[in-house]
Amino acid sequence: MKANLEEIYKNIEQAALKTGRSPEDITLIAVTKTVDVDVINEAIELGVNNIGESRVQEILRKYDLVKDGPTWHMIGHLQTNKVKYIIDKIDLIHSLDRLSLAQELQKRAQQHNIFVNALIQVNIAEEESKYGLYGDAVIPFIEEIIKYPKIKIKGLMTIAPYAENPEEIRYVFRQLKELSEELKKREYPNVEMKYLSMGMTNDYKIAIEEGSNMVRIGTGIFGRRSY
Repeated sequence: MKANLEEIYKNIEQAALKTGRSPEDITLIAVTKTVDVDVINEAIELGVNNIGESRVQEILRKYDLVKDGPTWHMIGHLQTNKVKYIIDKIDLIHSLDRLSLAQELQKRAQQHNIFVNALIQVNIAEEESKYGLYGDAVIPFIEEIIKYPKIKIKGLMTIAPYAENPEEIRYVFRQLKELSEELKKREYPNVEMKYLSMGMTNDYKIAIEEGSNMVRIGTGIFGRRSY
């Protein structure tokens, strides 16, 4: 794992410098789906401080057992009826993609007197098998979301299609970056394009070159897992 992380940090540095950015501007999120708590704690000892989970039950199982209070990210599809279990545990939700979820986040945030930080999930490639709004639906969606004052939009997230050659999906990351620039200009209240969460084990170098500042890596750190 130490060698894997060193390789990833080196690649992040190279990709960031290639585009004139500092490697410190890129957040590495360790995706810990199916990873045991002792392995997560080992990763934290090696300097990982952002944990990404895609299932609520995994967050609840691990939350109190993971040491040193990392930043927790909900990166998977979030069912509305599960919001109440994690509303006070998650630092950033990457998968806001529908009004029913926004309404529930607003309701639970009010109950806890907190703000919810969220990214809007965008399905740039318009894959039927994936969640997320199509690109042309994002601006109308945001114009609804700003009616919910407890939700702070911090940026956008996408999952690119898998490709043997990541160059084939460079356009996905480029289009998300362009969308974020358009949203910056509009200056909606409670909306900032602070984060672009894009890039996984197979394509994170290309994603960083196209503007990503959050990459979600599981296999690259922990190795292949059987689900």
